[in-house]
Amino acid sequence: MKVRYSYLPQQFGDCEDLWQELRNFVPTGDFTLGKPLTKFENSFAELIGTEYAIGVNSGTDAIKLPLKAMGVGPGDEVITAANTFVATVGAICELGATPVFVDCDDTFCMNVDLVKEKITEKTKVFLPVHFTGYMTDMRKINQLSNKYGIPVIEDACQSILGAIDGKNAGTWGLAGAFSLHPLKNINVWSDGGVIVTNDSGLYEKLILLRNHGFKDRDTVVTMGYNSRLDTIQAVVGNWILPKAKAISNQRIANANHLDKGLKI
Repeated sequence: MKVRYSYLPQQFGDCEDLWQELRNFVPTGDFTLGKPLTKFENSFAELIGTEYAIGVNSGTDAIKLPLKAMGVGPGDEVITAANTFVATVGAICELGATPVFVDCDDTFCMNVDLVKEKITEKTKVFLPVHFTGYMTDMRKINQLSNKYGIPVIEDACQSILGAIDGKNAGTWGLAGAFSLHPLKNINVWSDGGVIVTNDSGLYEKLILLRNHGFKDRDTVVTMGYNSRLDTIQAVVGNWILPKAKAISNQRIANANHLDKGLKI
């Protein structure tokens, strides 16, 4: 059985309508924080089920910026999964904090029964990782969060539309981080990421952090990053987002087919 690494040639093989949307967009010159980005953010928030969505330049920054907004830095510890893509750890280390690893269970996600023993006075955030679409047991993580007063940021980069009990990945914690990398189920034509949250205060901080700390064109109120999702990528995102559920369902069907075919 030959399994393709990427289905992108098929996904974008018939997208003349997208090309036309891009042709219409380019003459506007609305390339930075433009109207298509606002439309994409609103649509993404509605899809996931949160009040806010913030487009950023990568899934890595979608993890890093909420940690930064919560004051994570040198001397802090962030409890996360040992089985994850390197960007999860990179986001923590880039802020000078220390990742504390928890091994996975048979789901390949964090074994939440091992989290309690990792908590110390330096623990600042729980950062569970939803791996290959499967979710960490957020019910138990949130119990620990409430008991110890430690907030949760979800690395949901691989799990757009993953859910437990009908509640989507990214909506269980204070914020959720998603990737729009071309190999993800909702993908654009470059790197991209989205942060979701229901917290208005966190949202305001993230809006500043992703755009150099600009309150307006002439006023910087905090040191931030150049981490905007390019508006031209939002045009692509707006084209593919209505297909999100169909793409996810097809991936699930493909996975079931492979499980069946590879079963010993």
